[in-house]
Amino acid sequence: MSQHLLTVDSLSRESVDHLLRVASRMEPIAQRHQVTRVLEGAVLGNLFFEASTRTRVSFNAAFCRLGGSVCDTTGFTFSSMAKGESLYDTSRVMSGYCDAIVMRHPDQGSVAEFAAATNVPVINGGDGPGEHPSQALLDLYTIDKEFQRLGKSLSGAHILLTGDLKYGRTVHSLIKLLSLYDPLRITLVSPPGLEMPSTLIDLVTSRGHRIEQRDSLGSDFSDLDVVYTTRIQKERFTDEMNESFQGLSDDFMVNRDFLDNRCSQSTIVMHPLPRDSRPGANDLNVDLNGDPRLAIFRQTDNGIPMRMAIFATLLKVDDVIEKDLRSVRWFVPSQTGTLDR
Repeated sequence: MSQHLLTVDSLSRESVDHLLRVASRMEPIAQRHQVTRVLEGAVLGNLFFEASTRTRVSFNAAFCRLGGSVCDTTGFTFSSMAKGESLYDTSRVMSGYCDAIVMRHPDQGSVAEFAAATNVPVINGGDGPGEHPSQALLDLYTIDKEFQRLGKSLSGAHILLTGDLKYGRTVHSLIKLLSLYDPLRITLVSPPGLEMPSTLIDLVTSRGHRIEQRDSLGSDFSDLDVVYTTRIQKERFTDEMNESFQGLSDDFMVNRDFLDNRCSQSTIVMHPLPRDSRPGANDLNVDLNGDPRLAIFRQTDNGIPMRMAIFATLLKVDDVIEKDLRSVRWFVPSQTGTLDR
């Protein structure tokens, strides 16, 4: 693994497998059974110039569970960038304060530009329609855990990516990460105009994977292992696209009817969140809440051990975790959500 985590392109199959193993070792800490202080005294700078709940808080929690502390900045309004400060100057200043930096920015390539000015590890928390590498890693970790639970193998699996495949940075990173593994069958379903970029399709097919594109979810998916759906990224749309796009039809909605009638009892449903739960939004339907096939909350939980693994690896403490463990002293509920099973 390189000095920064800016793109999935920087990861080899070996480095990904290493992160999966370290994340598994982080589980007792992430699940609040044990405590470690290996990053005691270290400071994380969280620079989020675009809206975020899960990514920002889970990075905070992951760093804190390793014993570190966090300095948080959200939005341009509360940043010196509102006064015209460059990414270079901001990077150099923050590097003097922090031991690691997570950055989210609305412009593709901005996090890489920021990282070029510092020797402190920088993690891309999302750069516009570009990439979201830590999300892809936790998604792969989720698929691996779910397949272990179901006795399945990733090799030869059938994975459906649906929703906004043009601007959805999570699927951009995930499809590249999946392409590092044994050949898969990947089906792409998106509304017109929101198709997966052809460069990504060409990359994945060049690595021996089978990609099929369909125009709706109205066909048979009985052999499907994973459905990964995303919301429509309307904040990335141009004015012209906003005028022409009227929203999704039911042809693109993942709901109980789709899962019961077109998929199997072992199909896993994933979503990077947030999902739009308002009536008529046509995002991942809330009628799946409580269904054991819905893995979205297990998916978000998996963000903590994976992001802990990223920090531990970048800051080179991944080999000393077990030397610094003790039991927690506070009450921890047996399950964190009322719909968990």
